[in-house]
Amino acid sequence: MAAILSPRLDVLPDTAALVGGKKLGSMSGGAHQHRYAGNGAPTREIPLGGAEEVAAAIAAARRVLPQWRALPANERRRLLLAVAALIRRDIEQLAQISVIDNGKTIGSSRVSPAITADAFEYYAGWADKAAGEVIRSWPQPALDYAVEEPYGVVGIIIPWNAPVYGFAQTVAPALAVGNCVVVKPPELAPYGALRLGELFAEAGFPPGVVTVIPGGPLAGEAMVRHPGIDKLHFTGSGATARKILAIAGERLLPTGLELGGKSANIVFEDADLDAAVTQLALGAIINTGQACIAGSRLLIQRSVYDDVVDGLATALAKAPIGDPAIEQTVIGPVITAQAADRILGVVRDAVAGQAGRLVTGGTRLDGDLADGYFVAPTLLADVDNAAPVAQHEIFGPVLCAIPFDDTDDAVRIANDTQFGLAGYLHTADLGRAHSVASKLECGVVSVNGNPGLPIGAPFGGVKQSGYGRVQGLAGLREFTRPKNVWIALPG
Repeated sequence: MAAILSPRLDVLPDTAALVGGKKLGSMSGGAHQHRYAGNGAPTREIPLGGAEEVAAAIAAARRVLPQWRALPANERRRLLLAVAALIRRDIEQLAQISVIDNGKTIGSSRVSPAITADAFEYYAGWADKAAGEVIRSWPQPALDYAVEEPYGVVGIIIPWNAPVYGFAQTVAPALAVGNCVVVKPPELAPYGALRLGELFAEAGFPPGVVTVIPGGPLAGEAMVRHPGIDKLHFTGSGATARKILAIAGERLLPTGLELGGKSANIVFEDADLDAAVTQLALGAIINTGQACIAGSRLLIQRSVYDDVVDGLATALAKAPIGDPAIEQTVIGPVITAQAADRILGVVRDAVAGQAGRLVTGGTRLDGDLADGYFVAPTLLADVDNAAPVAQHEIFGPVLCAIPFDDTDDAVRIANDTQFGLAGYLHTADLGRAHSVASKLECGVVSVNGNPGLPIGAPFGGVKQSGYGRVQGLAGLREFTRPKNVWIALPG
């Protein structure tokens, strides 16, 4: 395999944040040297926002909020459609940016801006339809109605593994119903969000309605603490969510959380096994396993267990891994060298503790890929579901295979986890599909396939996978609160 070339830095956006329509030459949160995950090469030094810049962004949002909130719904719709059109225009640039941002493969990177545009189009359609209801009143004659109102200024913290679509999932509905937003992308992957911020300015959004401030923990904490934030939405790890909630609880800040997962991927003996193996492999392939919805806990019925494990090992070994910027690659690097070390440490501990048998992978790739952050797709078999490797989110290309005996056994193992984001099952029995889907303790269930994230479908988890929903009408309601109005009428 040829050595990985340095990325095209000419596609990257300006790293200076726009606050109230003005570029900030420097910021108080320090700087982060971003590196390309494909070969470890430095790209740019990213200025990071601190409390000062977060406060300025919130102040700008609060100044423009009355104007934005009073804007006729059809005008908000027009602006959302305008930014969607610009995203579609720039799909290739945004895809190239995503490759640089976090090492996502170019094929997957082209999907992300396309569904991002779809999200803004979808919520543009809701801008003039998020109506309330009329409530029957008694015993006194009255007109009683409820209206959905925006919170005001919403703070949104997006994840490094999906900085473009993660932006759209929350920003689009928040804007559609009249909120202003301050977005904090992570220092590890800031470029996609910064480019989207430029497109909002180009589309004609009033300055301050959407502000993007790259930052680390200092900026995140400043956002949560600031009294000018009316609601917060966070996507990321449970550990960080607990820190956020500890601060948010001090001032009863409404908070939405989309957190991690350790999703069960159940294969019954009557499934199309070839198709199932392809779907199981996606748990390691999609975003190199760095996805909250990855079906990384493989529950395989004992009668077909060996065949599925063997087939999956072959599929993973054949999956092209390498330069994320070329079309043929399906598995790219993980986000940082530290992430690679952490992932491989988890695998080593599992094998050493006899919590699983290493079938394939478990190494960092060398040779032409040595400078990048490449972890070979890894399959552990005969895993103990109680072991840390089966219970903790690894966030890398690691799959854990666990045998089960019957349907009840599969459901019991699937639900035996602190997480509850997604569940997958493969079966030819439609009755069993409905029955198992109803028993899985998770927010999303997929049967005989992996549909991705259709924007009209509500998405979110239960248990330690968070609360609240993004996408669909449920995602719109996350950014509104009902107000009831009662008016007495003559008897």
